[in-house]
Amino acid sequence: MFTMTNAPSGNAVLAYTIGAGGTLSAAGVFSTAGTGTGVSLADQGALVLSQDHRFLLVVNAGDNTISLFAVHFPTSHGPILDLLDVAGSQGVQPVSLTVFGPFVYVLNAGNATVGGNIAGFVLTPWGQLAPLRSSVQPLSTSAPTGPAEIAFNPTGTVLAVTEKGTSLIDTYPVDPRGFARAPVVTPSNGSTPYGFAFSPQGTLIVSDAGPGALSSYAVARNGHVSVVSGSVGDGQLAPCWVAVHGAYAFTTNAHSNTISSYQIGWGGSLTLRIALAASTGAADTDMAVGGPHGDYLLVYDAGAGEIQDFAFGNGGSLGRGYNVTGLPATAEGLAAF
Repeated sequence: MFTMTNAPSGNAVLAYTIGAGGTLSAAGVFSTAGTGTGVSLADQGALVLSQDHRFLLVVNAGDNTISLFAVHFPTSHGPILDLLDVAGSQGVQPVSLTVFGPFVYVLNAGNATVGGNIAGFVLTPWGQLAPLRSSVQPLSTSAPTGPAEIAFNPTGTVLAVTEKGTSLIDTYPVDPRGFARAPVVTPSNGSTPYGFAFSPQGTLIVSDAGPGALSSYAVARNGHVSVVSGSVGDGQLAPCWVAVHGAYAFTTNAHSNTISSYQIGWGGSLTLRIALAASTGAADTDMAVGGPHGDYLLVYDAGAGEIQDFAFGNGGSLGRGYNVTGLPATAEGLAAF
């Protein structure tokens, strides 16, 4: 399991191992050779693992770079991470990353004078990030949009981006060479679309932080987005992050300190399963699925400076496991396997 300090004096990855029964043990601190911002990026996906878990990618929002690490299984003979490369993000303030096969895309939030964008890279087998020429595409507008996340769909044919400030969803068809086309811009069903996840079947499940709900969408190969289930409420406050495990979606309710679970039905429909599947520490935010068999939901509680794990149970239930405390107040993001 990995998170990062996001410290302006020097960003670093904090690594942990997930042991039997969900025990969490510190496994080292690894400099990214970049800098953070010291404040929340209001994002999902600041750290991401390659599909084969060989590589970890991390944003450095303070100096507009991306760090690439090799991931090793923890042994007594060496570190769990080795820094391989640091590359410019091709934009301003990178906040989220996604990877599919050899292709990596970063979401740059931009600022008051520079528009946000997405930009592509090729991740080489030997561990280098090579910019993918002509892959840079804009967001819905050059004005600030508050983008939260970028992610590939399960087949790597479409990229999705959520914009909190505009309540828009941008989708980018991707060709077999990894090049993203111009965005298809769709109004979100609910206000303030934040974090999201794709189901294994390709349904886009997005948190609607404004109304306190999740919405699901069908996403076509050409980037066309259509609502399946619109703003299914959970009775909690500020659902902002989403994780999918099997036939269930989970969201952290950052202003309620709770997690809710939803069942993903035929065609991607959503049904609230358990409004209060778990109580967490203060201001639960990022989530990741990890453990020896992918059997734990890991949650970062930003207001408590801790990471908790919960064992997946039947019917969208969660069982309390272990936690680690003492994370810096600037910590950001989760990735795990």
